[in-house]
Amino acid sequence: MTVYKTNDIARIIGIHVNTVRLYEACGLIPRPERRSNGYRVFTDLHIEQFRLARAALKVEVLQNGLRKKAVDIIKTSAAGEYEAAAEKTAQYIRQVDREIKNAEEAIRITQHILSGNSECAPDPSLSFTRKEAAECLHVTIDTLRNWELNGLFTAKRRKNGYRIYTGQDMERLKLIRSLRCANYSLSSILRMLHVLSADPAADIREAIDTPGTDDDIITACDKLLTSLHEAKENAYFVGGQIEKMKNMTAETLQ
Repeated sequence: MTVYKTNDIARIIGIHVNTVRLYEACGLIPRPERRSNGYRVFTDLHIEQFRLARAALKVEVLQNGLRKKAVDIIKTSAAGEYEAAAEKTAQYIRQVDREIKNAEEAIRITQHILSGNSECAPDPSLSFTRKEAAECLHVTIDTLRNWELNGLFTAKRRKNGYRIYTGQDMERLKLIRSLRCANYSLSSILRMLHVLSADPAADIREAIDTPGTDDDIITACDKLLTSLHEAKENAYFVGGQIEKMKNMTAETLQ
């Protein structure tokens, strides 16, 4: 059986030696044995577990507990509970599929609203207070305030300073709500709105899922659909790693 030192693992995986120790401290790899001099002893099984962990954490997809579930899969595998880890991986993939479906559905709803075919569209002559708008959209007043603070829309004001929401505002807010329910980030929604303002015929999917090269911060939430598909691919790799380590362990016990 081939054994490795901490420096060997760091070189093979392409990480710092402190990261190797951090993975051990966090329970993301099996605890390595130690020699009489205190040096850690790693095996091929550790290398495969490191590869599993790196793949599972490669994409920063946070919504609806996906990141937490990825960590749980890693720890379950590190504990040698491969059957449970495989089942959790299958559940993770199913949830990612649901998130992809929700993200695509939000885009279809947005296209429907923008085409003017939205059902029960508010009468353009109507106006709503902030409270009435929040109740109509089934969101909180704080949510409306947050959207406005982030530049997603600007409510008009009456002479007394109170905000007023028009039928056109409500359509824009319905669009924002649909996308937020699918976990699109505020920055990606704002980017899409800016693109549509410049070109109403622009591709919504491309606009919302493609951060500009001059964006200050590019996160997974700013390219949600791409990130979800990448997370799914990585999860399939994780599943393969789990099966590989399960077989390695079985061979060792024989």
